[in-house]
Amino acid sequence: MSGIVGQNLGRGSGLIKAGAIDDDSVTLAKMAGLARGKLIYGDTSGDPAALAVGGADEVLTHDGTDFDWAAASGGASLRPNAQPLIINGDMDVAQRSTSVASITTSGYNTVDRWYTYIITGGTWTQTQEALGTTDQATTGQKTALKMDNTIANGSLSATSIVAIWTILEAQDVQLIKKGTSAAETLTLSFWVKATKTGTNIARLYAADSDRSCCQAYTVDSTDTWEKKVLNYPADTTGVIANDNGNGIFIIFGVAAGSNSTSGTLATTWAADAGANNFVGQVNNADSDSNNFHITGVQLEVGTYTSSTIPPFQHESYGENLFRCQRYYQIIADGSAHCIGLTTAYNATTSYSIVKFITEMRSDAVALEYNSGSNYYALLCENSNTGFDDFATDQTRTNMMRLSDDGSTGKSQGASGWFECSAGGRVAVEDEL
Repeated sequence: MSGIVGQNLGRGSGLIKAGAIDDDSVTLAKMAGLARGKLIYGDTSGDPAALAVGGADEVLTHDGTDFDWAAASGGASLRPNAQPLIINGDMDVAQRSTSVASITTSGYNTVDRWYTYIITGGTWTQTQEALGTTDQATTGQKTALKMDNTIANGSLSATSIVAIWTILEAQDVQLIKKGTSAAETLTLSFWVKATKTGTNIARLYAADSDRSCCQAYTVDSTDTWEKKVLNYPADTTGVIANDNGNGIFIIFGVAAGSNSTSGTLATTWAADAGANNFVGQVNNADSDSNNFHITGVQLEVGTYTSSTIPPFQHESYGENLFRCQRYYQIIADGSAHCIGLTTAYNATTSYSIVKFITEMRSDAVALEYNSGSNYYALLCENSNTGFDDFATDQTRTNMMRLSDDGSTGKSQGASGWFECSAGGRVAVEDEL
């Protein structure tokens, strides 16, 4: 074959590779049947009948002399999803806080979409860690989630566990075709740094079918960023409902007691059994000098190696934040931040309809706010009336109705607005 001649054939069309093709020898009729977005080429004779199209799982290769089609590494030339399956895998968005100390129980603390699960696993400080230029050059990321042990637990009880996880919404993982004969394999990739070397476990859990699959990886060098790539087989059993509920949990073990380590590690998909979930997991909680850091977490459809894994799929901060706000969003935070316009229903109650930044996951939106003396104010009829608490009696995926806790002396129908005073903060949450 000879060189490439590129021509735009219209939006979505591919590139023509041609040899000595005569004028008008490639007709529209012959081109019409070609799939959009494919690369086509002809042989050196210029015979239009020799036109060919690369297969769905092929990429164009070049051996230094010529072009040809070859099977794509990992089994697919393009990601089947337009956006990363994992939201905030770069740990870049942290709406709640950038640092929380004295963590001994489960909950969302810092980076969005990442939950901390702790049962008698010591005391921790969690931060959204800003990476220096050397670490950025290594990982390709500017932030990480850091777990810093501050009070150790060197003798874990049977029920002890420390883990961090994110949950993928069920309707967003239908592309893996779980429970069908065409179920897809998965590859999990991430950067990890830990003080303690040894075996750690990364577990996938499908909630609807109560099935797990776990893979072990090794931290080889203390306090050194290492990239891990783990393969998970396809699961032709069970289902993931096509809804807005729990789809797949991606769980990273940090420490685990015997209730989670006394069995055989479930390296193929199987009915969930607690004893098989974290077999071999080192105790990263056994010293108050221990840290555990993670970033660049990505889940890909297909089987990849460290050489073939696609690069981390970076989004802009705005795109990442917008996707996080489906599950948690701040309405107002800090002095003089407006919460919403109000109307006095009567002399003692004012209502505000607050529209959300983006549609949230469900109607079961929970109001979250700091409660304190005069943390909030109603500005109405040329007065500023402080109050402590909010009530919400109506929520939808795109709005909620707020009322104050009984400000008095307002005229029915009077307009105003709610705002934060010092210490006030209002958010809404609809996490999986």
